[in-house]
Amino acid sequence: MDVATAQVKCLWFVARQHPGPMGRVVLVTGGAGFVGSHTVVELLEAGHHVVVVDNCINSTKGSDPQELPPALARVQTITGKTLRAFYMVSLLDRPGLTKVFAKHQVDLVIHFAALKAVGESVEKPLDYYINNVTGTLNLLEVMGEAGVKRLVYSSSATVYGVPQYLPTDELHPTGVGITNPYGQTKYVCEQIMKDLATADKEWRVVLLRYFNPVGAHESGKIGENPSGPPNNLVPYIAQVAVGKREALSVFGDDYDTPDGTGVRDYIHVMDLASGHVAALDKIFSEDFRSAIAYNLGTGQGVSVLQMIDAFKRASGRDIPYKVVGRRNGDVATIVASCTLAEQELGWRATRNLQQMCIDTWRWQSQNPDGFM
Repeated sequence: MDVATAQVKCLWFVARQHPGPMGRVVLVTGGAGFVGSHTVVELLEAGHHVVVVDNCINSTKGSDPQELPPALARVQTITGKTLRAFYMVSLLDRPGLTKVFAKHQVDLVIHFAALKAVGESVEKPLDYYINNVTGTLNLLEVMGEAGVKRLVYSSSATVYGVPQYLPTDELHPTGVGITNPYGQTKYVCEQIMKDLATADKEWRVVLLRYFNPVGAHESGKIGENPSGPPNNLVPYIAQVAVGKREALSVFGDDYDTPDGTGVRDYIHVMDLASGHVAALDKIFSEDFRSAIAYNLGTGQGVSVLQMIDAFKRASGRDIPYKVVGRRNGDVATIVASCTLAEQELGWRATRNLQQMCIDTWRWQSQNPDGFM
């Protein structure tokens, strides 16, 4: 992806406002993306006022420059509520970002905006470091200047590198044996935020370490809509099932796992979204201090072949696949321990693998070309 394209284009779109009595003003970076848009649904339904910043390089733009991105327009349809504002601005555009904070009294930021494909990060490391790390530094500096010092960060289980034990909890070492630049950028950003919260006691940061988000909103109106060939397993399977792709490539069947294929902890995107609302509540509690990390997963490992079989059952379609060589940057198995999130956030995943596949298929079958 061309980094230069992420630095321009600022769309100032302010929607009608229907403020609730108790909601907070939450600025969401990357809010037009997959996890971001589903989290905006949960935020609006919880009564918060949402400002979205997104440069839309990883999401579909509106057909007209004055329109919301389709995902956010559908979020408003799902919830019956309007965004406070949407800005098409990159985190690499510091003056544009500063203007956003000047226009709104933001209470908290949820930071999703990043490049996120493991394989692509191996091929284009500079793009990932510039977008993910420099963009985050800009955001933190602008937040500090605006006096906004509460942040929920979209991190990743990749910060654990090759897991030393399973299930992996938050006490596991981070930054050791990370296998790809994407994971390195998440680790570096976590360290920056921890150091900042140590140096300035006014900062409150929740680091949410995702495992593998899948699924879609139960309405079928929003879901994962990759630009070009999907980099992740489940959207690729869904496109094979709907006939957009001929076959799935399985990257390696010689891992030390029960069936030789990679094992991951998949979490429904709506469970993940609810975790952000729980983190928001936690960060405003009187006893919260500094920076704390929480895993968001299910604690259940699913192999590639098991996911293929589950999706066959959910869709009633065959999923042709071929085994190819391992992909750079992948690990054999990673599964979450989510005990800390349950204890301290009052959160746990409630949707199972079947529901993940059913909701993904509903989205893909009703929207075979995504938001086009």
